[in-house]
Amino acid sequence: MTTQRTGPALSRRTLLGAAAALAAWRTAGAQPSAGAQGYPKAPIRVVVPYPPGGPTDVVGRVVTTRLGEALGQPLVVDNKAGASGMVGAALVAKAPADGYTLLVNASIHVINPYVYASAPYDAFRDFEPVTQLVDVPLVLVVGSQLPVRNVQELIAWAKAHPGQVNFGSAGNASSQHLSGELFRLKTGAQMQHVPYKGSSPALTDLMGGQIQLMFDSMPSAMPFIASGRLRALAVTSASRSPSLPDVPTMEEAGMPGFRTSTWYGLWAPKNTPQDVVQKLWTESRRVLAEPQIAAQYRRLGAEPVGSTPAEFARYIQAEARKWEEIVKASGARAD
Repeated sequence: MTTQRTGPALSRRTLLGAAAALAAWRTAGAQPSAGAQGYPKAPIRVVVPYPPGGPTDVVGRVVTTRLGEALGQPLVVDNKAGASGMVGAALVAKAPADGYTLLVNASIHVINPYVYASAPYDAFRDFEPVTQLVDVPLVLVVGSQLPVRNVQELIAWAKAHPGQVNFGSAGNASSQHLSGELFRLKTGAQMQHVPYKGSSPALTDLMGGQIQLMFDSMPSAMPFIASGRLRALAVTSASRSPSLPDVPTMEEAGMPGFRTSTWYGLWAPKNTPQDVVQKLWTESRRVLAEPQIAAQYRRLGAEPVGSTPAEFARYIQAEARKWEEIVKASGARAD
């Protein structure tokens, strides 16, 4: 996932723009009140807080088209990018709690509170968790020119070359960045973080030898692993990836407790009626279980989840605690 680098607080112009966009949506047509009977009775707006074509947008569009068919009303994706997803999330936080405005966002949603000095909403109190859509493990990759074949060899090489090891990421405070910080903390290796504006330029420099290692999402890295230009050393999931069955997990590679991922979820504004939340979850779970949808996600390196609202809420809290600890220990900031 790409994290846009911004200052510690949103500008007045940005917030006014978000407010204007929300007002325009509201005045475009009155939304019927939501409830168990007959919901939905109108199209549902799904805010994706990143540009079209990015990972969050792709994940969201896979499920929303089919979910709209299941619900009997179209789900209209509305890309509202800016400030690491906070512009779009702010729109949803302030939208009517009627089930007609939803948010598809990534794990950065629970990281932002710890790396930004302020935000125009509370990431935990201003939203109703509906379901975790998918989980995307990260993969630790090095350039094929680096003389290491596994994680332990990488650690030994890094310690033998203090001050010469750089790890890249898709941007400051991204899960890729913080996974690299966790690796640095657990190994004691002297490594310098190099943030990029997205995975693509970081992977280019990794293959060119300008940086030495990177944690990246599998969809981005897989083509270069397959071509032999990158070497996969480990995946960050609890079990091996079907896409890379011969690549060990970080725990198998001698890094106990090392589990990170980029995950994507569906939220509604706080105080959305629970029967509406339950209907959204029920239909989402059914869609995610459909073989063609599951296969489409797995081709992207993602594993469908479909957790209950309560399970998703607990997972969010656990993830928040984990990332907060990593942020505090590493001193990472989104500046």
